[in-house]
Amino acid sequence: MRLFAAVIPPQAAVDELAAEVAQLRAALPERHGRLRWAHPATWHFTLAFLGEVDEALVPELGECLARAAHRHPAHELRFAGGGRFGDRILWVGATGSLETLAGLARSTTTAARQAGVHMDDARPFRPHLTLARVTGHVNLRPYAEELAEFRGRRWRVERLELMRSNLPGGGVGAVGERPRYETVAVCPLGTRRAP
Repeated sequence: MRLFAAVIPPQAAVDELAAEVAQLRAALPERHGRLRWAHPATWHFTLAFLGEVDEALVPELGECLARAAHRHPAHELRFAGGGRFGDRILWVGATGSLETLAGLARSTTTAARQAGVHMDDARPFRPHLTLARVTGHVNLRPYAEELAEFRGRRWRVERLELMRSNLPGGGVGAVGERPRYETVAVCPLGTRRAP
């Protein structure tokens, strides 16, 4: 199973960001190459990418993640600003309780390792939500600049979710196809005693 742990924004925040992205796309038509825009139904903040995980580890992984989530309080975020990773990925950032979110990401990685998930050394956590990936060449600077002043509504992070990524038939880079995500486990933050 290809798994990751994530925070999923609520629908009202997604709708607000989707409206901003629609305006961005209308204002800045692509001149070269191609942008593959992520569908709003797939938007999330990745806390930890776990990769291919043996299905037999999932029950223990769920328990470890539940304990980790319980140690962190619910907290507020909002979408804010934008950026790019080179000219490969366009993203929107966040503001709010970022230290709490970063602590949750670290605990998530630790919990996965405790459950027996082999993980490569993770990069430092940088909260971002991927909006688009580039095929070919697109200068993402104007898109990131347009997003710089965006500030969405506040929303509460109340749980982390263990997600399964079902790749399209053609694999990771299949043209015109997107991965489908399904929730494997929901772990509330600091609201009840974890098993």
